[in-house]
Amino acid sequence: MTEDKAVLVPPAEIARMAGVTRAAVSNWRRRYPDFPEAAGGTAAAPLFALPDVRRWMDRSGKGQPVADEVRLWHALRAERGEDMIGALVAVTAELRDARAERPLSGPTADLVADLARDRTPGELVRDLAARFAASASHNASEHVSTPALVRVVRHFAGRTKGTVYDPACGIGDLLLSVGGAKVAGRVGQDAAPGLPEFVRSRAELEERPGTIDVVQGDALRDDGFPRLKADLVVCDPPTGRPDWGREELLLDPRWEIMIPPKAEGDLAWLQHCYFHTAPGGRAVVVLPASAAYRRSGRRIRAELVRGGILHTLVALPGGLAAGHAAPVHLWVLRRPVRALGPDTRVRMIDLTDADLDGPIDPAPERVTDVPVISLLDEEADLTPGRHVAAQLGTAAYENARERFETLLNELRGLLPGLPEGSEDVAATVNVSELIRGGLVRVEDGRPVSTTDQLDTDFLLGFLRSAVNTRRNTSGSGTHRADPRGARVPQMDPDRQRTYGAAFRELETFLHRLEEAAKIGRRAVQLAQDGLTSGTLEPPETKDEDDE
Repeated sequence: MTEDKAVLVPPAEIARMAGVTRAAVSNWRRRYPDFPEAAGGTAAAPLFALPDVRRWMDRSGKGQPVADEVRLWHALRAERGEDMIGALVAVTAELRDARAERPLSGPTADLVADLARDRTPGELVRDLAARFAASASHNASEHVSTPALVRVVRHFAGRTKGTVYDPACGIGDLLLSVGGAKVAGRVGQDAAPGLPEFVRSRAELEERPGTIDVVQGDALRDDGFPRLKADLVVCDPPTGRPDWGREELLLDPRWEIMIPPKAEGDLAWLQHCYFHTAPGGRAVVVLPASAAYRRSGRRIRAELVRGGILHTLVALPGGLAAGHAAPVHLWVLRRPVRALGPDTRVRMIDLTDADLDGPIDPAPERVTDVPVISLLDEEADLTPGRHVAAQLGTAAYENARERFETLLNELRGLLPGLPEGSEDVAATVNVSELIRGGLVRVEDGRPVSTTDQLDTDFLLGFLRSAVNTRRNTSGSGTHRADPRGARVPQMDPDRQRTYGAAFRELETFLHRLEEAAKIGRRAVQLAQDGLTSGTLEPPETKDEDDE
């Protein structure tokens, strides 16, 4: 592996690499005369040469090996600072043509080349994009779509053979992942400098189907594709921006329904997406839950319903959006090719308490088709939970309550008793060595044993250890599950299997515990919705005189 000659890291980075506090690093500098001297920075904010630090940590036994992908992220941070978009663009330029003038320093470029030998350039770019998305989501520094949200949008967007459009495409996660393998073209726009270039390069390196055309600019204020009509529009727009340009856009043809109020930038994005939807096409837009009931947007919502434009509204759990834990909704619009009849309905789906780690297909009790006439009251409140709850009655609450009690009974006997440990687990082997030796293969990011000399559950259990988690955590605090840099104990197969069995019991308990928590929250929500809508009522209380 090439030396990180030009990479300088601050004490906080050293602390993260070693899995200790910054105070511990300060103590090392005072206590150990052979700790590396600062190679840059200032007296108050020193920087240290990464190779010198790693050699000292290896020599002193203070540090743990760092995954190569995390090393690259450290190097890019050290070289580009906060300009990680520029760093991503530079990586794609290096991967596309390493013979051209190098946008990265020699050591960092060599590290990119080393990593690209272990995986395809497209896989490396996709991994770095995922790390960037997790970092931006954690710091709320850039608008990105979380992997969970991308997966949900992809499910409800379906497939197309035509054009896909995303007017706030960011690093391209939505634009490049939806629509299926027969997409003819992908069109995008984003206001952030550098992102269009990165998305174009990413599409090429990942060999995404269809042509690619991405431009820079604020799609609301400066529509880069005013004549575009796409078969599928997807968008997770930036929200909470009161000045979206209303005064300068009063005569804009995109307001087919009506000019959005100044406070309704979210519905301005929704109308922008609908304007660019071809006849028979659809748009899937992520909006805050409040867009479904805010009084300022009631007239637009009513027209969306009355015109048969709103096809489906999906309520999602909190935590799916980047930078905040508030719940969001998916608005699925369609541009009708003919007039719709009076029996038109809007599908309401409540997934606020659903487990979206598995299949996303909603259970029947979470879905209801609401007649248009029922939605056209004075408020035009389209909150899915309200309408789903009204259809459920008492049966759903009783089912959730019974399921919760069953899970509680199961939990009582599932958590295993574990005796005090006497095992020496100091001798370890790097997972990358097991992969090179053919003892482990990686399937969808998950390592699997290929031999009876290694128990898969034993392997997976130790990969979740605190030490291995620290190895795969970047300087920004972002964790990326890369098994190559992890280490597992050297242990005979029989002993491995006893550990594997214990890890399986713990995993079963954890799954049941999470399921109980979700079912419990679901029962509470059903009870609250039922009590407030009149489908449930409080239990009768006995008068003390009657006892």
